[in-house]
Amino acid sequence: MTQFTNVTVVKKANVYFDGKVTSRTVLFPDGTKKTLGIMMPGEYEFSTSQKEEMEFLAGKLQYKLQGGEWQTIDGEGAFIVPANESFQLKVETVADYCCSYFNE
Repeated sequence: MTQFTNVTVVKKANVYFDGKVTSRTVLFPDGTKKTLGIMMPGEYEFSTSQKEEMEFLAGKLQYKLQGGEWQTIDGEGAFIVPANESFQLKVETVADYCCSYFNE
């Protein structure tokens, strides 16, 4: 899917790590939520409260799920993060991402 239709976009940005990671929240009529954002090069750790899919549309980075090994995304790629876990990122080039949240 390259675009979303019939959605609500929250104007206020989500800003993390002194502005090196930013996103905007997109709300869908069925109650689902996604965020669209940009990550600047750097190392980050995030925690989740619900299951999410991190989809990268551009950029080069490494990610590590809790208890896992480092994996590489160069260009496009995605991974699932279970609820109530953390994950680490080493972003090498500006990364364009979409995060989808699941109500499971």
